[in-house]
Amino acid sequence: MRRHHIALHLVAALAVLAGCANGSAPPSGGAGAPATPVRPAASADATAPGVTGGAVPSTLAFRAKTLTGGEFDGATLAGRPVVLWFWAPWCPTCAGQAKGVRATAEQLAGKVTVVGVGGLDDEAAMRRFVTEWKLDGVPHLSDEAGAVWKRFGVTAQSTFVLLDSSGTVAHKGAFGGDELLGRAGKLT
Repeated sequence: MRRHHIALHLVAALAVLAGCANGSAPPSGGAGAPATPVRPAASADATAPGVTGGAVPSTLAFRAKTLTGGEFDGATLAGRPVVLWFWAPWCPTCAGQAKGVRATAEQLAGKVTVVGVGGLDDEAAMRRFVTEWKLDGVPHLSDEAGAVWKRFGVTAQSTFVLLDSSGTVAHKGAFGGDELLGRAGKLT
């Protein structure tokens, strides 16, 4: 009977560890879990403060704090393709994705906006992650409470949400650097 309990605890522990891996892309930028194209309706329900005569899709009607202490208004993203990168500072897969995120932001500058959405830890850890992986050229949100994660239905770190210029979710999933660059480039 005791052996049976030990085996059950071992199986439960392995299931928890397997869940932490979440099938995300390998750190080196290779092929990871397939990204699921998602096409929910994006309704325009607010006027964007920086968009003349335009409306903000509901997907972009949010505000968040940045890691630099400023206020971020999702409405400023209206009318342009966007890559949202949901990451956690303790995530080794996220650390592996950093180079691809940086390269995508640099190569598609002016065409696609890349925004990091840090979560699942405190701000100090998030700032260290950004510094360590040289991600200062990308704006990052501090989403300790998970509000932005919930808005986009993100349940695991190392997830990308790619929005087309209408604010519609074009792709959602975990993928490596080359795939990220390719998918983001097709949004333009």
